[in-house]
Amino acid sequence: MSDATKFAWVPGAAEIAREAGARLREFYAQGVETEYKGDVDLVTVADRTVEKLIRTRLGEAFPEHGIFGEEGTRERLEREFRWYVDPLDGTTNFAHGFPQFCVSLGLEQRRPDLKPDEDGTLVAAVIYDPLRDEMFDAEQGRGARLNGKAIRVSRTPELAEALLATGFPSRKRHDSPNIHFYQEFTLRSHGVRRAGSAALDLAYVAAGRLDGFWEFNLNPWDTAAGILLVEEAGGRVTDFAGNPFRLDSREVLASNGLLHPEMLGFFADMFAGRGLSPIPTPQEFAARRTARG
Repeated sequence: MSDATKFAWVPGAAEIAREAGARLREFYAQGVETEYKGDVDLVTVADRTVEKLIRTRLGEAFPEHGIFGEEGTRERLEREFRWYVDPLDGTTNFAHGFPQFCVSLGLEQRRPDLKPDEDGTLVAAVIYDPLRDEMFDAEQGRGARLNGKAIRVSRTPELAEALLATGFPSRKRHDSPNIHFYQEFTLRSHGVRRAGSAALDLAYVAAGRLDGFWEFNLNPWDTAAGILLVEEAGGRVTDFAGNPFRLDSREVLASNGLLHPEMLGFFADMFAGRGLSPIPTPQEFAARRTARG
């Protein structure tokens, strides 16, 4: 593999993401009908149409690469390079007209000696927000950028000063423990945002707009591009116990690195049931408001 080939990954993927983003803008402007692929898991004609477009364009630009897409594309997965494709991260937002969604493309290099359950190396990433015309990209060892300018994670040193983000599953919400973490992190941080696009949340950590992000039960197409962006921007990504992040992990914790030890300690306390904040009764809330005048 020549350097010329290697460094064509991001420009080629960015061009594809822009074309895909243009199609999303068209769908968004005209409105689309939705259907369900689970109890409450939305999918739209935009998801499927744009994944088909990306699959075609990736096949033309990188015919030796495999493709693993959210909407069912599974092609050439035995190849050394594999693209993880989310044609529309933030489908629920998109379907409701809420302007927070993106195209996400992450490239993994897999050595021939890897076992099927082992990760390769993330080597290229593109996340494109078509409504804001913001292109986030990264290459292994060459840093992360937003619209061509280098980006770095924040320098926020403590959780009390941090702005965080998280997300909740669209299905089986009653089985997710995240509402408890949401409450506790909200009490301990400067604020928690739940904007509905994990890929953009990770890109925002890389750009220093957010100081940290956590979520349960994401998929490789949700995280592959964002993980590389955070790491190339100087941040850290692990599971909730501090182990190296894996593409098939059911949990992700990304931060500017400075917050990571404090956040990991908090997760350990939460899972052990230590230091949980009691929930005041309505009468106690009223008493506090009266005391504050």
